[in-house]
Amino acid sequence: MKLILHSTIAFVAMVSICFGAPFKSTDKCGYSACNLGQPDKLNVHIVPHTHDDVGWLKTVDQYFYGARNDIQHAAVQYILDSVIPALVENPDRRFIYVEMAFFWRWWLEQTEDMKNTVKQLVNSGHLEFISGGWCMNDEGVTHYSSIIDQHSLGAEFLRDEFGECGRPKLGWQIDPFGHSREVASLFAQMGFDGLFFGRVDFQDYAIRNLTKTMEMIWKGSANLGEQSWLFTGILPRVYTAPSSFCFDYRCRDEPIKDDPRLHDYDVDQRVQAFIDAAHIQARSFTTNHIMMTMGSDFHYENANEWFKNLEKLIKHVNAKQANGSDVNLLYSTPTCYLYALNNANKTWTTKTDDFFPISYSEHGLWNGYFTSRPALKRYERHSNNILQVTKQLNAFSNITLRQAFFPLNEAMGVAQHHDAVSGTEKQHVADDYALRLSDGIDSALYVINQAYKKLLPKENRSPVVPNQFLCQLSNISECLPIEGQDIFTLTIWNPTIQPVQHIVHVPVTKYYTIRNPTGEIIFADVHQISQIIKNIPGRTSSAQLEISFQTSIPALGFNTYYFQAISEIEIEKTSSIEVTYNEACILQNQNLRIEFDDQGNLKNITNRRKNFTVSFSAQGFYWYTSFPGNNSGPEFQASGAYFFRPLTPTPLPVSNTRNITCTYSNVSQKASIVYNEWASQEIRLYDGANNVEMEWIVGPIPIDDNFGKEIIMRYDTDIQTDGLFYTDANGREIIERKRDYRPSWNYTVYESVSGNYYPIPSRVWIKDNQRQMTILTDRSEGGSSMHDGSVELMIHRRTLYDDSQGVGEPMNETAYGKGLVICGKHFLIIEPPENSALYHRPTAQQLYMSPISTYALPAVSYTDYSNNFRQTWSALTAQMPYNVHLLTLDQLTVKVFLIRIEHYFELHEDDTFSKPVQVDLQFFFDSVGKIMDLTELTLSANLPLNDMNRLIWRTANDESSYSKPTHSKASLTNTIVTLNPMQIKTFQVTLE
Repeated sequence: MKLILHSTIAFVAMVSICFGAPFKSTDKCGYSACNLGQPDKLNVHIVPHTHDDVGWLKTVDQYFYGARNDIQHAAVQYILDSVIPALVENPDRRFIYVEMAFFWRWWLEQTEDMKNTVKQLVNSGHLEFISGGWCMNDEGVTHYSSIIDQHSLGAEFLRDEFGECGRPKLGWQIDPFGHSREVASLFAQMGFDGLFFGRVDFQDYAIRNLTKTMEMIWKGSANLGEQSWLFTGILPRVYTAPSSFCFDYRCRDEPIKDDPRLHDYDVDQRVQAFIDAAHIQARSFTTNHIMMTMGSDFHYENANEWFKNLEKLIKHVNAKQANGSDVNLLYSTPTCYLYALNNANKTWTTKTDDFFPISYSEHGLWNGYFTSRPALKRYERHSNNILQVTKQLNAFSNITLRQAFFPLNEAMGVAQHHDAVSGTEKQHVADDYALRLSDGIDSALYVINQAYKKLLPKENRSPVVPNQFLCQLSNISECLPIEGQDIFTLTIWNPTIQPVQHIVHVPVTKYYTIRNPTGEIIFADVHQISQIIKNIPGRTSSAQLEISFQTSIPALGFNTYYFQAISEIEIEKTSSIEVTYNEACILQNQNLRIEFDDQGNLKNITNRRKNFTVSFSAQGFYWYTSFPGNNSGPEFQASGAYFFRPLTPTPLPVSNTRNITCTYSNVSQKASIVYNEWASQEIRLYDGANNVEMEWIVGPIPIDDNFGKEIIMRYDTDIQTDGLFYTDANGREIIERKRDYRPSWNYTVYESVSGNYYPIPSRVWIKDNQRQMTILTDRSEGGSSMHDGSVELMIHRRTLYDDSQGVGEPMNETAYGKGLVICGKHFLIIEPPENSALYHRPTAQQLYMSPISTYALPAVSYTDYSNNFRQTWSALTAQMPYNVHLLTLDQLTVKVFLIRIEHYFELHEDDTFSKPVQVDLQFFFDSVGKIMDLTELTLSANLPLNDMNRLIWRTANDESSYSKPTHSKASLTNTIVTLNPMQIKTFQVTLE
């Protein structure tokens, strides 16, 4: 099977999958391998490291091989080739490695002798894996599901190759452009003892530097208590060496010249300079230990150059102790530095908010990337959706093809990199990320087909199962394989554990009758596809019509719908469609009423169940003009891929006039509003829905005036907000924001707009005592509330200047010779604050775990199809709790599965669903077998929870961070587990 790559087979062959046979470690590693220095000295932990971007200016494979050095000289394979023998040469040396996407590529090419050498280095603590994810993931725009997956992928590889000595002890997020409280919580649940990163706001850094609060206990969750707390440290100089002490061939710093027989002997000057640097750094920290990162981007291609100079430095600095110096240098790792801090028995300050947004300078805020490359951001989210469905189908069909969809797993791991889904890479690299996801989806589709070959045929029947295919351009009403077909089927898989109401949109060139799973002909609307959709560059479909109908898909199961073409003569009017043009109109169902005036302005949304109204003074598209600076100083900072900086604080309307068309049918009512030839929206209300669907199309953004533009969708209401709004962290917990304010320091406003922009991976809301408006997004976007009652979300960007952060290109995406067109959705929920979570929590889960549709061309009559194939099926035989979500279901071997379940409500969000809940894990496996053994694991699934013993820390308030896991081993006779609000539990399940 061609889709199984050579590397995929190698990966599967090298791992044991479950906890039956890990590599046994025999020597000292981890904390037991640490040198804690001297108690009466300032101990400087020298940490040799390389930071290897998993794609940025070059693709991940170009970086690995050292290709395209005309763009950037970087070759990861040579770094590892050089470091390993250097570590063997001197047993004092230490080195850390972080990005498993690269290490795995290198590992596949090594001999058994080399692998054994590396294992010995890992076992003895000379080579240490830090963080251990497939990449160093972004924290602003990533979704928690994908963060967990990419760390689990790396953790599985390390566990199965290196055993306990390969298990990382801490997070290492030295390069991302802001840091999320949710990521800290996830890391704590993975069993990490600490986290170090390099980038914070320059104002925040200055205050922490003066007050010796560079290290703290970060309380990562408002719901989980001590189990989410994480010791966190901020690195000086981001992650580079002190000035003049970089010893890579890339650096211009002088080597240590320590032979007095030769000219240019400089030991005395260099030693004193280093001692001074150590004392200056120590002023910002509270113990007699400091960490100095010795390395940078793609360093150590010639490891000898670094190590030789470091050893000279260590030797000569430590020799000064005989003359009274208190500086003691030692090779170390972040793990050993963390352990030294823990042994210092200090108390630490705490932090409960996050590190967003962060400013590089007065006018350079790292928050343009919250929106940059919106198409890639959506494609990554869609790919995760397909990955989770593929895992489920593989598990329930018991076909054990986990290795076949490894390309999608790997592509998703690469895509989480902080220069990938963030949108801060060169264009050719963004294209490569998308290509990897596309190839990965192809591998997943093979597994989906094999699964349906098991699940679709009825018992005792063995028909030829038609091939399933995806129509991934359905968002532009294009599905070429079904065009002109007389018969096709649509099978929809629901990956959630609750039945879902799902609206189907099928682009067609003919009229069809549609039979549901019971054989009944169902009502459907047939609409003309809008001219705006037809005009999207690259659309090749000849479909003029779109069929829409409402479905109810069973939990963890599928429905199949059978389409058969009919002639126009045979068409019976199943729905009456009414249309108005440029008139005031009202959309209304059982729950909501939406009012527009004849100019296309949204005026009111009324919650009919609760009898209150939210009035809108404005709703629609605006743009900020991008600042066109030359980056020669902070005041000339341009807006680009990383930074968002508007030229003026007031956005301009995309158009002062608009046309509105309102359409009424059985399935939906909608208002189609056209602003101009490049901006339009369609506001839909479906029968029985509790939310408003806002679909928008933006692009090509015009730049004929030589100005870049940052397009926002703004919602201005009469809700009284008092400067407050609320945003999610990576799709999970909610954080309160206040305009022009930072909880951790006295904030000086330099940029009034971008200084208030935050990442919106999933949702944002505003509220007063009676009303809450929640907006859900289908991808990560930047957003804010720039005045009371208002929410704005940036949905597209096209800038003309590079922002001088390294990428070297403006954020100016094109396709088919024109500016890129983006189609997207927002969902509005209007409820009382005490009711809102009941609606926005499950809707958000269904957005990132949407039903996945596959089509097939069976070429048989409906009678034959229904006789031979199941048309509906569910893996669940019992109703599952409303506040529980199935996060992961992955078949590891024939009888061993990995399952993650979560309570996805927060404390105090809902009177009913914010309480602890019990769930029987056996319900998930009734269709596969009976649970015989159950082991609870850490979140990254690389350690039994019983074996997790995190370091104990104390706060300045005399609180302890120690939280011993409870309920870590379920008995064989009891598969019922309890989940508290926001708790995720991970289990390895063995069936009969």
